[in-house]
Amino acid sequence: MLVLLPPSEGKARPEAGRPLDLDRLSSPALTGHRRAVLAALVEVSARDDALEVLGAGRSLATEVRHNVDLEHAPTAPAREVYTGVLYAAAGLSSLDGPAAALAERTVRTVSALLGVVHPGDPVPAYRLSMGTDLPGVGPLAASWRPHLAAVLDPEAEGRLVVDCRSAAYAAAWTPPPSAAGHVVVKVLRQVEGRRVVVSHWAKQSRGALTRHLLTRPGGVPGSPAELLDATLELVGTGPIGCTAPGLMTNELVTAELSTPRRGTGSSAVLSLVVA
Repeated sequence: MLVLLPPSEGKARPEAGRPLDLDRLSSPALTGHRRAVLAALVEVSARDDALEVLGAGRSLATEVRHNVDLEHAPTAPAREVYTGVLYAAAGLSSLDGPAAALAERTVRTVSALLGVVHPGDPVPAYRLSMGTDLPGVGPLAASWRPHLAAVLDPEAEGRLVVDCRSAAYAAAWTPPPSAAGHVVVKVLRQVEGRRVVVSHWAKQSRGALTRHLLTRPGGVPGSPAELLDATLELVGTGPIGCTAPGLMTNELVTAELSTPRRGTGSSAVLSLVVA
């Protein structure tokens, strides 16, 4: 199993810790492109039009200014820096023992700045979206695509890819045919007998599924059908995922798997229906 997550927009800024050192990160084959993206981001963030170029609102001006010092910024494990709704529900920083080791082997966060990171990788807080056309680098998803393929294609071989990424991050890498399956996780809310697509709070349900896959007593799923069976274990168990003040809680009503027609090259879709 390989679980793909997007980074959170909100990040905890490490107060202390070793400065960013790209050579300490996993996937060393990405170091060259990481340096190029980092240098371009630092340069752009110092410009008067940085907010416009990075697609950031005025409320994010302080975060963008912090980008200027990224080359010397303190770091913490990625599982502690990413703190958005998905990560709050997944509770990666609270895992220990076998579950923490499993997360390190199976969970990958696709990052506009660093390409892909493991939960334990020391990363800084930064402001950069995969949808950015970064001067000096170009559209980030396209620029990362060949580099991520070189790293993630071998990792995905023979493994089930559970894809919780948003569209911008999904554009940076597509699992190869050698994977044991590629399942995109979508979330629907059941309201008065109808099912409606949810966006922001879908992150909570994807995070809850991630935590369940890491902490359940059974083995990790190796096929889309086994993933569906594992997901259905959450039905009737009450609020799913870790809870935190202000975090919406969802209950899983059911889960459904749609598989692509043979030979189409499409991905399977796991729909989580929550209430």
